[in-house]
Amino acid sequence: MLDSDLIRVNDLLVTVLLHTGSRWPSKGSKPTAQPVHISLAIPHDISSTARYDDLSRSINYSSLASTLRTCISPIVASQEHAFESLEQLLFRCFDLLLTPGSTSSPRLPGAQIKIVQLKPPLHCKKLAIEGEGTREPDASWKLTKIRHIVEDLKCQPIIGVNPAERLERQTVRINITVETPNAIWALNHWLDFRVLIKRLHEKVDATSYLTLEALASFIAIETLQHLQSSSDGSIAYNPKVNIKAAKPCALVFADSSEVEITRQFKDYQLTLSSTLESLEQSASIRSDSHSAAIAIGSNVGDRFQNIELALRLLENPLSVVKDRSIISENAFLYVVNTSFLYESAPMYVRDQPSFINCACMIETNIPPVSLLQLTQKIEVIVGRQPSFRNGPRAIDLDIVLYDALEFDTRAPEERHTLDNLSGHLVIPHPRLSEREFVLRPLVDMIPEYHHPSFQKGLLALLNELLLVTNDLPMDRVIAFPRYPLSPGTSSPLPGIDPVPPTLTYWKYADSQSIRRLQSKNKSRTRLMATLNVTPDSFSDGSTYDTIPTALAYVQQAASADIVDIGGYSTRPGAAFVSVDEEIDRVVPIVQAIRSADSAGKEGEYEENRVVREVPISVDTFRWEVAEKAILAGANCINDVYAFTGPQNYPYSASGANREQTTEYMRQMKSIARKYAVPAVLMHSRGDAGTNKDYSAYGYSDDAAVLEGVRVELGMKVDEIVEGKGGIRRWNVIVDPGIGFSKTVEDNLELLRQGAAVTADKLIGAGPREKKNPLMGFPQLVGASRKSFLGVILSNKLGKSTNAKDRAWATAGAITCAVQQGALVVRVHDPEMSDVIAVADALWR
Repeated sequence: MLDSDLIRVNDLLVTVLLHTGSRWPSKGSKPTAQPVHISLAIPHDISSTARYDDLSRSINYSSLASTLRTCISPIVASQEHAFESLEQLLFRCFDLLLTPGSTSSPRLPGAQIKIVQLKPPLHCKKLAIEGEGTREPDASWKLTKIRHIVEDLKCQPIIGVNPAERLERQTVRINITVETPNAIWALNHWLDFRVLIKRLHEKVDATSYLTLEALASFIAIETLQHLQSSSDGSIAYNPKVNIKAAKPCALVFADSSEVEITRQFKDYQLTLSSTLESLEQSASIRSDSHSAAIAIGSNVGDRFQNIELALRLLENPLSVVKDRSIISENAFLYVVNTSFLYESAPMYVRDQPSFINCACMIETNIPPVSLLQLTQKIEVIVGRQPSFRNGPRAIDLDIVLYDALEFDTRAPEERHTLDNLSGHLVIPHPRLSEREFVLRPLVDMIPEYHHPSFQKGLLALLNELLLVTNDLPMDRVIAFPRYPLSPGTSSPLPGIDPVPPTLTYWKYADSQSIRRLQSKNKSRTRLMATLNVTPDSFSDGSTYDTIPTALAYVQQAASADIVDIGGYSTRPGAAFVSVDEEIDRVVPIVQAIRSADSAGKEGEYEENRVVREVPISVDTFRWEVAEKAILAGANCINDVYAFTGPQNYPYSASGANREQTTEYMRQMKSIARKYAVPAVLMHSRGDAGTNKDYSAYGYSDDAAVLEGVRVELGMKVDEIVEGKGGIRRWNVIVDPGIGFSKTVEDNLELLRQGAAVTADKLIGAGPREKKNPLMGFPQLVGASRKSFLGVILSNKLGKSTNAKDRAWATAGAITCAVQQGALVVRVHDPEMSDVIAVADALWR
């Protein structure tokens, strides 16, 4: 509206009566007289006035000012002229300017009005409200925008990273602007400035953040929570909150340091999910859905099998607990997110086996106390035996968060100690802030969730803990289940699929821990040996497509950590292979490996045992092939299309092939989850020789192809891991897709900057900016014998090579992948284990 010339009246001083009070609340029903500044901006084309220098062609701003002073601040102030709020005062000003009673009054097309309360509630310098209104054809007016402003709210928190800053409180100057795009909401709801300011002053004073960034985010959350709780939900309300937090004492030669952020409800969906529902201490929960976080640990027996079984039992509450007075008939529970797996040294009692730790997010309508009884029953089923406190256990399930609830089943007089928690439920878990093995898994899923007691985000709590801990960083873990299952394997409860035992597991370093300690990656790089049982593979077609030749290759690849078996070539122009034919190619080879002769001459037994025990991945994008291969003995799925099928580009919620890709996604997720197998998810864009343009991602500071992989593969990984039916985060390995829809330079960029694919970075631009969804996932790199290596050899050396001639070129690519932190490299030549060993010695 205000894009033309403007006539302004600035800081018109008016005395008004406000029922909201000034520095202090009004006494009883008596309003408080106080000064306000009113500023106007009226759109008006001044060209005619300027041309003729004639005031009659302009707007008489003196008359406007006089009208406001006379009607709003009468000479004899009386109760009938009092205003309930600044909003009501603002609307009265619009009435006077845009719907004047006199026909001689100017017909203004619209106005922008700002009202500043000069004597606001304690702790802040000023309050203000701004509005924009337009005149309607029927002589009424319409509010198009409104802003509420708190200026220079002064608080005294502990803030800063310097040791001296941790000892004394210091002033922080906070400025808040709440912009409401839906002005209809503002016509029916008034912002209680006094309550908001009191809430922020008390909450901010109680914080002790290290950074202004964390404090600003906390203030945004508290402001949004206040706005959400004051909305009745009758009208759509989506305010935009701008926060400026400044430290006047931070810099010697500057007035202050400052952080400015703008946030909306969508930026803190989990944190704000429960604020509309007032939870009583009795925890009488409504029947709709609630979010909870459960920490899981095991250090007895098959730890990975125990954890998977516990998760499956969680999702079947009616089968686990038969008493309907505890778990009602309409109860539901869904695991909707999982963390990575961690191996941690035992805490408190050191003389016991190491733990495998993780956490999950659930959606449920089960009340907290009933949920506790469910988890206790699951612990019994999985095999937890009576033990001493903090001792060994087959499974341990702790409810650490439940929405934003603060809850304690102990009597008030018993809450002074943490030595009496057995059999009780305390939410949030009282030891959460001292346990890295709980905090780190939670941060994998909900890093910005604000702890309702500590008033800090989980990531901030973890960083504070890491500042004072001397413990070695926890390793992440990925486990491979053993298949085929032994005859007679069953589940402890009907309707729950059997959980496989563990074949082996790999440990790898958490990249964030490496950066924190400025140390080398101590985990060794794993070798995936490629066994193509196809007649038309780009590198070794027809070489290993019989059982004897395949077994000979596996024996030759004895140093491999896993063997990848593929029965359908993905090279451009490869012949179509039916599902049945692919199964017939792959499954007999898997069966032959799993049944390698256990008898024989001296020395052959151990050789055959290594063959029988080697982990196997099946290189397929078809769920039918994946399932048959797993039942025959495969332990992992390697899908070049990341569960979306070959016609997956462009991939979006409304793409032309969405129905087909959705079916691939549903089926592949179901298989991976049912059989609890890891999955390698690769970035691709359909046919490997096409779709090489990444210019849409040119906004990134990194190479466009890096951003393209993060955005496109990240979208799929989010869909695969999160939500109902998602696979476990700890079972995902990502592959940047070298050689698939990439130019030579793209492939080189993905090698030389491979760590950036899964780095802690922001992706996207503008309002779509968010955390990298691939952050922290282990990577597989497959550059072996790829054609781009042949192009490099041709350009640099003038050599013409076929795939089998590129072993030494592959070695160079492998070394770079190791240096960039890859967990797995996929190769055709098992001898590359020597290259990996030397590269590990150099870089790990």
